[in-house]
Amino acid sequence: MGGQLRVYRRRIASVKATKQITRAQELIATARIVKAQQKVAASTPYAEEITRAVSAVASRSNATHPLTTEKAPAPGTRQKAAVVVVTSDRGFCGGYNTNVLKEAEQLMQLLREQGKEPVRYVVGRKGVVYNNFRERAMAGTWVGFSDNPAYEDAREVADEVIEAFKDDNGIDEIHLVSTRFISMLSQQPTTVRILPLQYEETTEPPPGGVFPLYEFEPSPEKVLDALLPHYVRARMYNAFLQAAASEHAARRRAMKSATDNAGDLIDNLTRLANAARQAEITQEISEIVGGANALADANVGSD
Repeated sequence: MGGQLRVYRRRIASVKATKQITRAQELIATARIVKAQQKVAASTPYAEEITRAVSAVASRSNATHPLTTEKAPAPGTRQKAAVVVVTSDRGFCGGYNTNVLKEAEQLMQLLREQGKEPVRYVVGRKGVVYNNFRERAMAGTWVGFSDNPAYEDAREVADEVIEAFKDDNGIDEIHLVSTRFISMLSQQPTTVRILPLQYEETTEPPPGGVFPLYEFEPSPEKVLDALLPHYVRARMYNAFLQAAASEHAARRRAMKSATDNAGDLIDNLTRLANAARQAEITQEISEIVGGANALADANVGSD
């Protein structure tokens, strides 16, 4: 019985140590998510405005540009579609990586059904490990900044996929799979086609109101040359920031759940330890009483 009590006490000590770790991770994620939300709020207006500007140039002019034109595959070849997948560098964030990787797999399956060849570009150590374990080729990998991305990180990723897009033998489309931050309790994996730009015929006014009357100098093509790289970088940077905020929110939620579960487990183990201790005391008392009775009976017999 004493051995069982020692086992319960060791498990309680172990769970308490785990609870301290998960509680610390929860507090860290809570502190970081506020800064991540502020960065998302600061970058979103620029991303929206440059999107409006590019949309205005593309829709209000007859300009043709490599970044806005559907590329026809060479005879006997399939179109290649880049899929940029944004995951985290660290774990302890619940189903965050599982959800975004599942979204990416569904997109690549859809592209294969359309006769296209997906080309993987992976951001985040978890995504790199996931694909390496399955021996899948990756055209580009980036790690080390998932929880605090800088604009230069987004620029590095964007410039590489843009160069591959401009190459005649490179990729024909660019898709971005990341997690959109909705609230502290809700984060949604999303898929966005960044290039080539898609046109939609609609009678509804564009987001943000009717486009101004732009004048393009020196030409719409030159304007697109200048705007489109910034557009891709801004879209990716905003997506990286939203993914970082989603990662912190998911980690906070997962660590809070782990802390609560550890508290419940400690309570259960404490009850079991108390019951074992009570049984041990009862057994000791029974042995003492039994010994005393045996001694008394022996004394009566000797008289």
